[in-house]
Amino acid sequence: MPVQQLKEFLEAKAVPYDCLTHPPAFTAQELAHHAHVCGDEVVKTVIVELDGKMAMLVMPATWRIRWDRLTYVLDTDFVQLADEDEFKDRFEHCEVGAMPPFGNLYGMSVYCSESLTGQDHLVFAAGSHTESIRMATRDFLRLANPMVINQGFRRPDSPRPAWLRKVS
Repeated sequence: MPVQQLKEFLEAKAVPYDCLTHPPAFTAQELAHHAHVCGDEVVKTVIVELDGKMAMLVMPATWRIRWDRLTYVLDTDFVQLADEDEFKDRFEHCEVGAMPPFGNLYGMSVYCSESLTGQDHLVFAAGSHTESIRMATRDFLRLANPMVINQGFRRPDSPRPAWLRKVS
């Protein structure tokens, strides 16, 4: 059911895509494994609360959130991970944790890591843990119309900020 609504949306916009069926994937890294793509090509969708409003962060599966930088770049005083119980009803046809990265379809602002814009294609959960969509990044950007930000995200292999490093 969830993937069907997403397919109808993409087809109504005349966007080409591939629907991938795979074993259950509960993390973006598992999805990358099942889809046979690198983790940077898989989108991780994270729901956050920004000054009392729900918003969606879209970033490469391998990356992490830098809360201090995210707060700064979004010019907000309050950013935190949203509680699933607070947003699961908004995604009524989706399994929790498998929300597609189109927050605009659910009344949410979408913030996208600039690093995703350099990818030719993206893979993301299609509302189900067993079905995913692969589509051109340019089509995703056109349809989701996210605010692209270049701070607030960190590759796991990048150096930690000086103030977080251990002093020898």
